[in-house]
Amino acid sequence: MARGDKVATDGGGSLAQNPFAALSGAGLPNVPLRPVAVGAVTSATPSKPEKNRGRVDVRRETGGRGGKTVTVVDGFIGIGLPEKEQLCKKIRGACGCGGTVKEGRIEIQGDQRETIARILSEAGFRAVMAGG
Repeated sequence: MARGDKVATDGGGSLAQNPFAALSGAGLPNVPLRPVAVGAVTSATPSKPEKNRGRVDVRRETGGRGGKTVTVVDGFIGIGLPEKEQLCKKIRGACGCGGTVKEGRIEIQGDQRETIARILSEAGFRAVMAGG
């Protein structure tokens, strides 16, 4: 392409091929669409978490970590590892720091007790500050 040549950006002609032309409604049921009222609860709307999912302890630890402060959340009852990892990911994003799930408890870097307690209460847990 020479230096003086310009590429047209006005949209030019139509596309040579329409990628949606081959699609049709064949085989699909003919169901009329109906509007959903604002605030109406449908089956696709996620439900709120349970009110009380149990007590969890939120504490700050420094022992055995070379003086580094870590916030530990444990005491989960009836919650599996995948849900703990999802909760840990949400906490890490809100705190802007690292963290992991070890031995059934969530460990977050730094002193993040207030932020973690807020997120846990939103998830339906009763966060209790334990220790100093």
